[in-house]
Amino acid sequence: MLGILLGLVLLIVLAYRGWSIIWIAPICAGVVALFGGLDLLDAYTNTYMQGFVDFTKSWFPVFMLGAIFGKLMEFSGMAQSVAQSIIRTFGEKQAIIGVVMASAVLAYGGISVFVVVFAVYPLAVSMFRQANIPRKLMPGTITAGMMTFAMTALPGTPQIQNLIPTDYFNTTAAAAPIMGLAASLVMGGGSILYLKRREKNLKGLGYEFEELEKDKGLSKEIKEKPPHILISVLPLLSVIVALNFIQLDIVVSLLIGILLIIIFSLGKIKGLVPSLNKGASDSVMAMINTSAAVGFGTVVQAVPGFQKLSDYVLGIEGNPLISMAVASNILSGATGSASGGLGITMEALGQEYYEIAISSGIAPEAFHRIASIASGGLDALPHNGAIVTILIVTGLTHKQSYRDIAVVAIVFPILSLIPAILLASVGIY
Repeated sequence: MLGILLGLVLLIVLAYRGWSIIWIAPICAGVVALFGGLDLLDAYTNTYMQGFVDFTKSWFPVFMLGAIFGKLMEFSGMAQSVAQSIIRTFGEKQAIIGVVMASAVLAYGGISVFVVVFAVYPLAVSMFRQANIPRKLMPGTITAGMMTFAMTALPGTPQIQNLIPTDYFNTTAAAAPIMGLAASLVMGGGSILYLKRREKNLKGLGYEFEELEKDKGLSKEIKEKPPHILISVLPLLSVIVALNFIQLDIVVSLLIGILLIIIFSLGKIKGLVPSLNKGASDSVMAMINTSAAVGFGTVVQAVPGFQKLSDYVLGIEGNPLISMAVASNILSGATGSASGGLGITMEALGQEYYEIAISSGIAPEAFHRIASIASGGLDALPHNGAIVTILIVTGLTHKQSYRDIAVVAIVFPILSLIPAILLASVGIY
């Protein structure tokens, strides 16, 4: 047990200091193995790498096609078109709502959160400038749309955090829709109310929009005419419809979306191959990072102390959905990754929770939804890669903006578990 705790703490500390999880995960797994009495070489070459390889085998096609889909949406201008239309619909006075919704729509359409940042940022700068909203609110506003309800709670979202549980609970991406919508209302509504209040308070203290040198070239980028909105939303809609209504595999659904973008972008044929290459290469790094975290979890699962940890989590009195939420949150926080933490949780405890679902009469769909929502809570600790990217892109620091990120990406997602669990307790999924 001590080895597991030390390994987790070391992983968090080193990741927070900016050290790559690709090489610190096996080191931290070595700490766990050493305290657990495992042979270090065997723990790495067999146990760790087996978990790494198994996760890669299962999910690499989704990571790769998702990244390619996002890069093609960005290259074609379709992502900009969708975001621009939404932001203009809400107007200057509701710039925060517009940016939140634009980020959410792109994320719900299956675009990677890393791509959403770059697509929304130029438009967020324009809207924040016009409304004179303090720049320090920009990271929290973008995060509220792309890393909360659209990523984990909305029924049918093709984000990986909503797909991982399907293999373990025999569910679909639209599992427990009522629970998901209730949680989305808490996350989305709570975040918007909080950010609007922060805007008012900061303006009262004399804060104004701060122009950065790098923003000067953005006006030209925004003026370039993107594809028509009706064309731009078709690839997004095709992925959602194919996955949730026709119930095709996520790989096939993403391929349909990719083919539509290519067809609509034949006039830019020269730029298609570089975008395909970039998306594919980006997916490799994301895949390796997540698999490294899952490999760490596999070693944790192999030591004798893990059974005691499992017994503790599973032994939390009351609704088993609560222990599911605790496990998913803790492990996502440890890895700084919703997908990595959820992958560890499902590999380690998924089968046991599925058996609990069958024996307790609580629908497996409820466990799916709680696991997904909970993975998007503590994952947003300061060492999260997407959080670091948002701060870099917006030109801000943790000290300036992390408070708002924490409220919208940690506090509200955790609070949203309450209505979801209450609904499941009375048989409403």
